[in-house]
Amino acid sequence: MSNSVLISTFLLTLLLAIGLGFFIRASVKDRTEIVQLTSDESEDSLLAKLKQYFAERAYRVSQIDAQANSVVFEGWVRPSLFLAGFLSLLAALGALCLVLVLSFLLPDFTGVWIGLLAFSPLAGVFYWRKAGRNEQVSLKVESEQTIRSGKSLITVKAHRDELAELQRTLNLKSLG
Repeated sequence: MSNSVLISTFLLTLLLAIGLGFFIRASVKDRTEIVQLTSDESEDSLLAKLKQYFAERAYRVSQIDAQANSVVFEGWVRPSLFLAGFLSLLAALGALCLVLVLSFLLPDFTGVWIGLLAFSPLAGVFYWRKAGRNEQVSLKVESEQTIRSGKSLITVKAHRDELAELQRTLNLKSLG
């Protein structure tokens, strides 16, 4: 192979490795969102359902503000064993591609380049240590008199996956 083809292949592989690094780092990024949801149920009935829902999902009440009708739930989010393994596999494949290109460019150091594969499990370890964390869900239920349509309005601040599951389970509609 010509030297220019090897160098351009190396640069593309290096760019892909950098992208993989950003992908692994993004796997532990906080994805908290604030959403307003509506329900046809009364305020008291809705609060009871919300407390039951979060209790079933291993959240506990950490703060209650009765005057503002707001509750803060707290719970431990476990990291995914599958995702830790998947990220390690992706890192191993990325390192293998880089090793292959480097062994063509500098064949005398092939043994050294193969040693890069030993670092691939660090991607799973990185994810495992950073993904497990205490997560808070805060919600505020506004009274029916506040809203003209006669519905209850809930303002929820939580992880986007938790918000999607909450909407699906309790059949809540998004405002906007």
